[in-house]
Amino acid sequence: MKFRRSERLVDMTHYLLENPGQLVPLTFFADRYGSAKSSISEDLTIIKETFEQRGIGTLVTVPGAAGGVRYIVSIKKEEAEKFIDEMCGIMEKPERLLPGGYLYMTDILGDPQFVNKVGRLIASAYAEREIDVVMTMATKGIPIAYAVANHLNVPVVIVRRDNKVTEGPTVSINYISGSSKRIQTMLLSKRSLAVGSKVLVVDDFMKAGGTINGMISLLDEFDATVSGIAVLIESEETEERLVDDYISLLKLSEVDVKEKKIHVSAGNYFEKAINALY
Repeated sequence: MKFRRSERLVDMTHYLLENPGQLVPLTFFADRYGSAKSSISEDLTIIKETFEQRGIGTLVTVPGAAGGVRYIVSIKKEEAEKFIDEMCGIMEKPERLLPGGYLYMTDILGDPQFVNKVGRLIASAYAEREIDVVMTMATKGIPIAYAVANHLNVPVVIVRRDNKVTEGPTVSINYISGSSKRIQTMLLSKRSLAVGSKVLVVDDFMKAGGTINGMISLLDEFDATVSGIAVLIESEETEERLVDDYISLLKLSEVDVKEKKIHVSAGNYFEKAINALY
């Protein structure tokens, strides 16, 4: 069956977006549409230009017999700034305050569109790095981790605090919570992470960084490498930060329970992820 160019463009775009980071040989598309490689190359040029103009991402061409094309997610700086400003407004609403100065976040972490945008921002910052898996701590970091992993086309690994029979044999460590200074336990199934994996650690909130530091220690047990660390919100009010190299989308700098005031500003994303923006 012969495909018209308009049909090829739609189908190729859909395939690339569904398979980010995957190297697709030109012969795959040529056979799929019964078209010459030269025609496929012209189609990919159109898609690449459109992706970059619209801030969707870019296409990277790998030359040679074993080469092809790879879709890499990215985002325009203006779009990132607009979304982070919107997030600040959402998080500063007084009704989000809970007893003890905590913030209610369950609703936004359950919003697929919101979480997908968060995932895209984080994935754009690490799209050029070699990442085998996204790791997070149960439970609130799970939606963000899956959104990031979807844009990077890698699996998710979930660290837990209690053992489940369905996990099989596990590796566990004790770590000190950065905020409460209490000794806690985290564990990971031996089958969930291959030895030597390159891991992007993701979480919803970071205060002192004790939990993330614990996950890093757990990765040492698998001889795994930390490719990056990203959080949705970091707390500015902490005496000692246990994690140095990380990306945050938002920064919580003030919580006044009595006056019901919350101050949230942009995190360090625009400083750390400058190469991901255009």
